[in-house]
Amino acid sequence: MMKTVSLKLPDDLDVRLTALIRKRKISKSMVIREALEAYLAREDEADPNSFLESAYGLCGSVDGPADLSTNPKYLDGYGQ
Repeated sequence: MMKTVSLKLPDDLDVRLTALIRKRKISKSMVIREALEAYLAREDEADPNSFLESAYGLCGSVDGPADLSTNPKYLDGYGQ
């Protein structure tokens, strides 16, 4: 089953769409479905990772105390 969707297009986009459907000899609906599927596929691929996933390769790459984030002695003078 297909759902019906209504949308408004600016004149220049409608002209380009009309030219494409004449060239390819397919319906506007088919072109719009293909474009939407391609757009959603790119969005799925570009799904951002969490910060931890993005920075995973950097974990442990910096020298310093192992308890830097938990030991209060490293907070002396912080923010001054």
